[in-house]
Amino acid sequence: MPTLAALSRFSSVVQRAKVRAEIHALWLLAWPILVGQLANVGMAVLDVAMAGHASAQDLAGVSLGVSIWNMVIITLMGVMMSVNPIVAHHVGARDFNKVPQVVRQALWKALGVGLLASLAANGATVVFDHLELEPLVCAMAKDFVHITSLAMPAFACYRVLYGYSASLNQTKPLMVIAVGALALNALVNWLLIFGNLGFPRLGGLGCAWSTLLCVWFNLLVLLWWMQRADAYRSTWPLGRFEPPHWPQVRGLLKLGLPIGVTYFAETSAFSLIALLVAKFGSTQVAAHQIALNFSSLMFMLPLSLGLAILTRVGQSLGAGDPVAARFRSWVGIGTALFFAAASATLMVIFNTQIAATYTTDVTVAALAAQLLFLAAIFQISDATQVATACAIRGYKVTRAPMVIHLTAFWVFSLPLGYVLGLAPGWMPWRPAHAMGAQGFWIALVVGLTVAALGLSGLLRHVARQRLT
Repeated sequence: MPTLAALSRFSSVVQRAKVRAEIHALWLLAWPILVGQLANVGMAVLDVAMAGHASAQDLAGVSLGVSIWNMVIITLMGVMMSVNPIVAHHVGARDFNKVPQVVRQALWKALGVGLLASLAANGATVVFDHLELEPLVCAMAKDFVHITSLAMPAFACYRVLYGYSASLNQTKPLMVIAVGALALNALVNWLLIFGNLGFPRLGGLGCAWSTLLCVWFNLLVLLWWMQRADAYRSTWPLGRFEPPHWPQVRGLLKLGLPIGVTYFAETSAFSLIALLVAKFGSTQVAAHQIALNFSSLMFMLPLSLGLAILTRVGQSLGAGDPVAARFRSWVGIGTALFFAAASATLMVIFNTQIAATYTTDVTVAALAAQLLFLAAIFQISDATQVATACAIRGYKVTRAPMVIHLTAFWVFSLPLGYVLGLAPGWMPWRPAHAMGAQGFWIALVVGLTVAALGLSGLLRHVARQRLT
């Protein structure tokens, strides 16, 4: 008869083997997403870095334009993400015949939402008129948004196909295409920012034209790939024309809009900082954008793991296995936390060197290094909130995470950042001097921590409910 201790050791060995197997499966799904996401963020990093080597005004103008662009496209990403859990559930249930219609209707939704996003982005440029900006910086920021807004319908359609592919466990095509777009972005930036090989010297606006070209490249090449790959043949959605089916489009919007609002709540907190610190001059704006760019680069790892967690959890629930869904959720979150600790360590040790790679301006680099130290502090909270939010979306729960994110960023983070960053004279409780970008980044640490704690509690509740 085996002893209790022996049974306990055997159970522990089995559990560790299950955890290792899940981490392996998760990583196989996540690493191509990670490479693709790094390539996508690398485009923004290249834009800011190359514009910074054109002039400080080019860097500030591109940074402000990117703040609007990021706010809109990240919101679009969230709205389009409704396709991910639905397709993942159908895949888990082996209902492959239901996938094409979902994707077709999601593409109709993407066209409409993308056009509205384009109009919203152009309308948002009026905010630049109310900031104390240098005329050249203001004009460049506006033109950047006007040009890149033409890419938004294509971007929305691309994200639908992205979610469809990821939910089929086909993540490598997304990686290859994103790397190709990064190479194209670097080439077009080099040609148009600096006027090489006889092309016009456009400065920061070269980044806008490059971004527009690369978004359409992503969509068209992904469509070309899908038409020819066997993995998509049984679920290929564009084999026939289907008009919009408004009840299904409304259902997709009902699931996706809360995710979009969630993404907007977070990204707006970061983007609005660039607008609010603009009154302190180009140095503060540029330093904020450098820190934001690099922390966004680090964020891609937990985000990629989160997207993989969403697929794994959705497929488990589609297969009728809520125990596996809960297990996959927490193993994925633990994996994201491990990598977040590593990235935080990197940012603490090399913050000065990282800042110096973006700019030759000593003042900008020094302030960016201070902001990178604050960014290192919130890595754990940021990884927790994105991984738990994705796991919850795998359960097709989107409204409660939206409320938590709105509370964390619009009730805690932005008001606190306003007080610390601007030190308004009418408030009795304020710092003696306005802290500028540093005050806002301290508030971001608070907001991300609130989100992480709230979402962790929500995931425990949702997972427990599905078990009963």
